[in-house]
Amino acid sequence: MRQIKKVVVVVVTYNRRELLLQCIEKLLTQQKFACDVMVIDNASTDGTAEDIQQKSDPRLLYCNTGKNLGGAGGFNFGMRRAVEAGYDYIWIMDDDTMPEPDALAQLLAADEKLAGSYGFLSSRALWTDGGDCQMNLQRKTPYRDIDGFGRPLIPVVMASFVSLFLRADTIFQFGLPIKEFFIWSDDWEYTRRISRKLPCYAVTASRVVHAMKDQTVANIATDIPERLPRYRYFYRNDVYLYRREGLKGWLWLLAKDCWHSAQVVTKSHGCKWKKLRIIWSGFFHGIHFLKGNDDVLRF
Repeated sequence: MRQIKKVVVVVVTYNRRELLLQCIEKLLTQQKFACDVMVIDNASTDGTAEDIQQKSDPRLLYCNTGKNLGGAGGFNFGMRRAVEAGYDYIWIMDDDTMPEPDALAQLLAADEKLAGSYGFLSSRALWTDGGDCQMNLQRKTPYRDIDGFGRPLIPVVMASFVSLFLRADTIFQFGLPIKEFFIWSDDWEYTRRISRKLPCYAVTASRVVHAMKDQTVANIATDIPERLPRYRYFYRNDVYLYRREGLKGWLWLLAKDCWHSAQVVTKSHGCKWKKLRIIWSGFFHGIHFLKGNDDVLRF
């Protein structure tokens, strides 16, 4: 294998110190290839900064954003720093991602096999029970998940930020995640932006465990009242993403939001009108969200 110059992992965190420390340990003990780890802290208040700064490993880099930028803002911030620092490869993940010992080596092996001719590579994400994490299944079209991991390299068009691997020149070409998304769909939008132009793949042999508490798909109809405000990002951001798919994208959006509205009416035990307002105000906000502002897509 050709010499790898510089690899960095960008990990965005917010108040999940224990999981973050486990993630860092697994990253710093990757087999065959060493990598730096850049922790992007969205101004955690749980002692994250103190614990990280006590570690002496020179490969561990810590950056505090000063405020909670959300996942989208954190990845935008960290990926910019990584490429400006001269890293050749950027591997990004959430703070509750636990890579297996050879996860990076398998990504780099795929990079060599493809001779760098790809947009992004994505690991297979498992849940804590050993099965595939349903929330992190890659998509073979913007509307359908892949059918499984029966081949070493599986063509995909969308993937989550739970273990995404990119070359620095890809980031220079396609820009950064849209920080204005804050949370939700930033990963779908970013990977779809790339896959429109370049072939992209899931790498079956590169595996990580997504140590989330449960893998229930977020559902506004049944979620608790305290979490409802964040759904405005979900419905707004999805419109931005799918309006770029043309008529089929608009039909998908309308069908999805009508289905979610029906679920609110039939399954919610409270806040029905509030939930319906969130869905449809998000939809209409998304129609004009960032319209004509192509600067957000540039590096």
